[in-house]
Amino acid sequence: MRPPGPARPPQPVVLTGRHVRLEPLAPGHAADLYRASSGPDIAEKFRYLFDLPPTDLGAMQAWIALQAGRTDPMTFAAVEPQSGRCLGRQALMRIVPEHGVIEIGSIYWGPDMARTPRATEALYLFARHVFEDLGYRRFEWKCDSANLPSRRAAQRFGFQFEGVFRQHMIIRGANRDTAWFAMLDGEWPALKAGYEAWLDPANFDAKGVQKRPLEAFLGG
Repeated sequence: MRPPGPARPPQPVVLTGRHVRLEPLAPGHAADLYRASSGPDIAEKFRYLFDLPPTDLGAMQAWIALQAGRTDPMTFAAVEPQSGRCLGRQALMRIVPEHGVIEIGSIYWGPDMARTPRATEALYLFARHVFEDLGYRRFEWKCDSANLPSRRAAQRFGFQFEGVFRQHMIIRGANRDTAWFAMLDGEWPALKAGYEAWLDPANFDAKGVQKRPLEAFLGG
């Protein structure tokens, strides 16, 4: 456990991995992110997000413009390093440096990113950054308690379930009970080793299929 003390507010940095690069969301990401945020099932994918699916490129550009310069949430584009395509986005939010608490949220990983090593690495890059670079003690994941895919993802990624806050929010005119998950700085060294072992190319066959699941490395 890190001694109590203030952490540093996040800055719009670039975090680079083998499969994905996280960089500050900018107008140049709009066309790719709009394509990644379109499709016949998009309403279901946005069901639990605070924002609505973009109706056209102009709506996506307007949404990105609203995020520009915001420090909480601070939104990052998830970019494929080889092509430069924006495949999704995620944010650092509900940032409380004086208590060393920060949350990942506003996650939308498009079809070329969700359930791939890119998504896992994007989570890893955020966690490593908040614990090692910024000095946070607690990294949170919260979601609608009815959002079972998000709850499963949180636990797959090594967050521990801490309970449900009933009647926590009103979203789009409806009640939201919120499931809380977190990982702590004292847990990070073991989680980091697990992430890095899973992400190692030796864990994937010639077709890119994992040999062992992430849970096997994180003790889940």
